[in-house]
Amino acid sequence: MYTGKVEKPCCLCDDPEIHRRIDLPPRLIQRLQHSEAVAWRDVVGEVSIHFCASDWETVRQLVLETGMSPLPRCNVARASFDLRADFEAFTGRTREEPDQQPIEERFWRESRRVLAGDTEYPPSDRDLVQAHVVTQALRELDAPVARTTGSEPEADHD
Repeated sequence: MYTGKVEKPCCLCDDPEIHRRIDLPPRLIQRLQHSEAVAWRDVVGEVSIHFCASDWETVRQLVLETGMSPLPRCNVARASFDLRADFEAFTGRTREEPDQQPIEERFWRESRRVLAGDTEYPPSDRDLVQAHVVTQALRELDAPVARTTGSEPEADHD
């Protein structure tokens, strides 16, 4: 039976004790390990990946101090997302292929806002990690949203 998105174990080590989560637009599934079997265009909504406490500290340092992405080491089997086929099987209704553009625009806009420091409160490390991962991966994948607004300067968060 279809139950929707669920919290998964750490995408790096499979530890069930989760400390942090970051959310991603579906296109970024392509950057995850073993992603070739997942039709990212059929994902409905956002994708979540989870980290245990020790891996979160490593990911935080990797992203914020070295500018590298953890996505290639994250196993897609441990990502949480809804597929259109699962929804269709549960409801018995056929859905159109999801339009990924609005979710990408929302993630891009929010990430750029966080990186520019345009937030009511100082962003948390989780917010900064997510923003860096999203903008870097969308650029690497040459996503349409990154092509149209990718030349704007980012704030420096050392």
